[in-house]
Amino acid sequence: LKAIGEKLTTAPAGFGVHRKLQRILDEKKRMFESNLGFDWATSEALSFGSLLMDGHPIRLSGEDSGRGTFSHRHSVWWNSSSAVPEPYMPLAHLSPDQARFRVYDSPLSEFSVLAFEYGNSMAEPNMLTLWEAQFGDFVNNAQSVIDLYITSGETKWQRLSGLVLLLPHGWEGMGPEHSSARLERFLQLCAHNNIQVCYPTTPAQYFHLLRRQIKSTYRKPLVVMTPKSLLRNPQAVSSIQDLSTADFQEVLDETLDPDFVTKVLMTSGKIFYELWQRKQELKADDIAIIRLEQFYPFPKEKLQQALSRYQNAKNWVWVQEEPENMGGYTFVRNQLDELIEGRWEYIGRKASASPSTGFHNIFRQEQVAILDEAVGRSSYGSMD
Repeated sequence: LKAIGEKLTTAPAGFGVHRKLQRILDEKKRMFESNLGFDWATSEALSFGSLLMDGHPIRLSGEDSGRGTFSHRHSVWWNSSSAVPEPYMPLAHLSPDQARFRVYDSPLSEFSVLAFEYGNSMAEPNMLTLWEAQFGDFVNNAQSVIDLYITSGETKWQRLSGLVLLLPHGWEGMGPEHSSARLERFLQLCAHNNIQVCYPTTPAQYFHLLRRQIKSTYRKPLVVMTPKSLLRNPQAVSSIQDLSTADFQEVLDETLDPDFVTKVLMTSGKIFYELWQRKQELKADDIAIIRLEQFYPFPKEKLQQALSRYQNAKNWVWVQEEPENMGGYTFVRNQLDELIEGRWEYIGRKASASPSTGFHNIFRQEQVAILDEAVGRSSYGSMD
């Protein structure tokens, strides 16, 4: 990983790196010096790099995939010292015998681009083929490709695909159109182990998830709810040991004494960090938070194992930031009824026709209300 990191943070001789990009590269170098603080983009690049060195080609496309929609990836550099546009891709220059790396900024034609990538994933089963939506809701324009091919192609025609969909998802007060990748729609389509649907919360989890996708003996489409604000959240970081020694965990539990826990929160995605921060603020050591990192195939045994640790818990809660009729609630409801025998409750937004409000102050009121109900009222007040 450190050898790959050296290549990812070093420009070729005579190549002019833009000063803003240089600051980012310097920060990445400090990660490798300390072995700590690996963010989402760096972990993704290391996952890509390790697969390329293992001989697996990678193809990534999307509306802004080279730079990254949120200016986080920077897989393509441009020579600021050259009068003629001159690109450089560090992941394509790791080793003379590495596999091929390609990244494409595609047009705003999700239907055609996603259909093409689906075909590529079948033609090149040993290639990691990824398509990234600029925002998760952009995938709406390719719904027919998802319904007719990606989620049902194996059942209808015995055609296997390992295509990866990267869909930025999460409530950050940006309004209804850029909040939801429609997690609930993908979960409705799940049956007979046709696809994988994951919502990782740490860079290391994402790192291992991408490696698992191509290293596994099976080929199934993978739908990933990827972050926006977590890309730069100082809490959402991993160590180099997390990358080098662990593997993907479908369920993440807290490391605390279970005998003192009276309330268990089950959740997924970025709201975990808001719940955890509120818990630290209130010193609510009697509350445990369990993260469901993979929705489908549903990790029933691993979730049951995590739940069984808390024998003294009296309250069991599913917490989400999505409206009640969206997100993971309706999918996990039957599973939790079986595991907890109906002794649990829901905390989240009320059912809604729109994924999110268009008013930031209302968004904050709703978000804080979820934290207040799930963990307790903040000592700093109910708003920011």
